[in-house]
Amino acid sequence: MKILVLHRVPYFKIEYHRGFSHDLHEVTYFGTDQALETLPPGLRCERVSRPGTRPVFEEAREWLAHRPRDFDRIISVSEYELLDCARLREHLGVPGALPAQVVLARDKVLMKQAVEDAGLRVPRFLPLPRFLAPDGPAHWRGRTVLKPHRGASSEDVLVFDTPARAAAAVREGRTGIARLDAGNEWEDYQVEEFVSGPIRHFDGLVQGGEVLVLSAGEYVNTCLQYAQGRPLGSFQIEFSDDTRAWVSRVLAAVRIEDGSFHLEAIVHEGELVFLEVGNRVGGADVVATVELATGVHLPSYELRALLGEPVAETLPEPPAGRRRYGWFVYPGHHLAGQEYRGLDGAAPFRGSPSAVAWNELPSGAPLPGHITYQTGETVLTGIVTGDTPQAVRDWITGLFDSLSVRTRPAAPAASDRVLVPGPGAGERPGLSPAAATAAPRSPMNGPRP
Repeated sequence: MKILVLHRVPYFKIEYHRGFSHDLHEVTYFGTDQALETLPPGLRCERVSRPGTRPVFEEAREWLAHRPRDFDRIISVSEYELLDCARLREHLGVPGALPAQVVLARDKVLMKQAVEDAGLRVPRFLPLPRFLAPDGPAHWRGRTVLKPHRGASSEDVLVFDTPARAAAAVREGRTGIARLDAGNEWEDYQVEEFVSGPIRHFDGLVQGGEVLVLSAGEYVNTCLQYAQGRPLGSFQIEFSDDTRAWVSRVLAAVRIEDGSFHLEAIVHEGELVFLEVGNRVGGADVVATVELATGVHLPSYELRALLGEPVAETLPEPPAGRRRYGWFVYPGHHLAGQEYRGLDGAAPFRGSPSAVAWNELPSGAPLPGHITYQTGETVLTGIVTGDTPQAVRDWITGLFDSLSVRTRPAAPAASDRVLVPGPGAGERPGLSPAAATAAPRSPMNGPRP
């Protein structure tokens, strides 16, 4: 086949060679110089650089207008480029998911409406323009979430005490989100009721609408808290046949029929409440922990599914002696402008026999100015194992309670110790809009690849 890969996610996160043969197929990687630099030096492929100043669909269309060519498949594994990838398929007449299908797994209003129409519970929600209309007040009370339709990494997500306070902050231009306060991008946002409870994520593989692989995990802290500077973790849990059926109904509602998926829900009063779903693998160390538990490397089998190869009969057997795994990541974006100097309280965990992986920044490394879950950019990432979900959770919460991060300003100065709060601190009631504003836009998904 002639395969075009819209290349954004670093190669080592996907390992394309595990999904298809570069000797058998003619593979072209289309990406920025920074993305292309992550390709292995000896990989047999064509590398095409793009400026990265406009949407990838526009730049690919312009490139192909000057150098016409045909492709059998066009692939992207980045959530930010799935819709552009679908547009390019449509433009060139290439098989695969088209925009009308892909948008259901990208637009949070459309996906919630589709899931609700399928008879499943979602948070009550409204598009922001409708919410602000004189006849469009929220039909709920209490805490209210403001978020972009197509955001990621909990960027630009705010929580207000009431719908009225959310509306006042937007109307008065004091949310702290520049593009929203300018008053010209309301149509890109939505509001929804705040639903309390543990947040779970479901990761797996689907082909032809059938769920072939499914893994369930529960977060320690939340992605929003991570955006605000707290550590984030996850531990694998058991799931029932009813849960598997619920996942299948969600995927069918949003028309995710082939490839990997990352689905999030809140457990509220014993019921799963849909949050959002993506047609891509989860970020942080989701891929690694799923493979450790199931033997399935999700990106590899996703690529095979996207090429039209049947994968159900080729899946490996789960490893013998079933264990549970979890991952953890410490942020650094909230300390931008400083250098990492080390961790206090890490020794018992760094040397623990339960620690499968421990990836810490070298002392003196600058801390990132954007939200990222990426190993080598944030303070610490790692994987832990245990005999039970509770054992893994306890290890992660113990880590979060014990660690503190030492930094110093990028310019030589006295070392400044910064404590990272543990999970027991909870969310602050009445969080002000200014305090709730998330960090600047991330080029990575999060936890997203």
